Amino acid sequence: MAVDEKTLIGYRRHLHQNPELSCFEHETAKWIAKELKSFGLHPEVGEHGAETGVVATIVGDNSGPTIAWRADTDALPIEELTGAPYASCSSGVMHACGHDVHTAVGLGLAKELSGRRAEIKGSVKFIFQPAEEGVPGSGIVGAEAMAQGGVLKEVDAVLALHCMPDIPAGKIGYSDAAVWAGSDCWKLTVKGVQTHGAYPQNGRDPIFAAAQIVTALQSIPGRVVDSRDCCVVSVGQFNAGTTFNVIPGEVKMVGLIRTLSAEVRERAVRAFKDIVNGICQANGVTCDIDISRGAEPVVNDASLVSLVRDSVAKEFSEHFVPAKPQMGAEDFASFSSRVPGAYFFLGVRNEERGIVHPIHSPHFDVDESCLPLATSIFSAALLRLGNQLQ
Repeated sequence: MAVDEKTLIGYRRHLHQNPELSCFEHETAKWIAKELKSFGLHPEVGEHGAETGVVATIVGDNSGPTIAWRADTDALPIEELTGAPYASCSSGVMHACGHDVHTAVGLGLAKELSGRRAEIKGSVKFIFQPAEEGVPGSGIVGAEAMAQGGVLKEVDAVLALHCMPDIPAGKIGYSDAAVWAGSDCWKLTVKGVQTHGAYPQNGRDPIFAAAQIVTALQSIPGRVVDSRDCCVVSVGQFNAGTTFNVIPGEVKMVGLIRTLSAEVRERAVRAFKDIVNGICQANGVTCDIDISRGAEPVVNDASLVSLVRDSVAKEFSEHFVPAKPQMGAEDFASFSSRVPGAYFFLGVRNEERGIVHPIHSPHFDVDESCLPLATSIFSAALLRLGNQLQ
């Protein structure tokens, strides 16, 4: 049941025009299940801890391991500005992270392999996971919910990919180690004493203290944390005051910490608290700190990455390029921390066509030639890994 480029593009564009936010992918799940049924599969919807998750397994004619392929399905609360004829039909919602591509590739693989059971040693389990974009502190959703729900039962390895607009279409990025950063969201309230702006000595200025905090936090990467270790600390919101002549009583700030290892994370979080508490004490103000732990770092299993590359080296070796880890976050670690995982980057960039915008941009788009390439490479890999993992 070979899949052609037109079909793959059709999958992607349908999904792109009909995006749904995290945990609300109800129509998306129904549509995915309908397509899987048309391949002769028996999808499970709403099981394994995720109401809008879809899982389908192809059992081969020969014994062997179970390899999972994961695709995420949710979109982002972004108003699309691409002007494409297949642009989102849902106001304020857009597949700006390429999950439409990931799902289209997953469907393409399922269609391809459903007609090749005689060649499959073991089983291939397709996991269409919702809520990958869940924010830290929002509860157990997405990959973690499905992992806790038993979706990895009897799974021996798991593979996935992500659109990467820094890599040209026609290439697949790989890493033998870290792929995505761990994510922490912090919320900070600096509490002072309100006073007239002309008489700052009569109050305690939380803005003055908070401004020092913004600057001092940038000493964590490269000063507290070894400059050879990756660490990002960013301030995303700084809210205070209502008028020009009053120093407010408090400042609210929100931001993130991103790291590639548990050790660096621990050091960065500890330094964050020390810096904030120290500056507040020095300025006679107080603070409330709330740090929510999000996704863990995604670290590839080097031997599994090598097996995937080696399995398709004869036809596709020239398509693989080394890729640096990303400081963005992904919840795939909920899978790859439980079973060996290999995560790849799918090149989607085409400068001649102006397809250069980053993920989470309202202008994000992809060169759709990436779809048949990914399907060809990873269908071959999934077929051959059954032999190599036994």
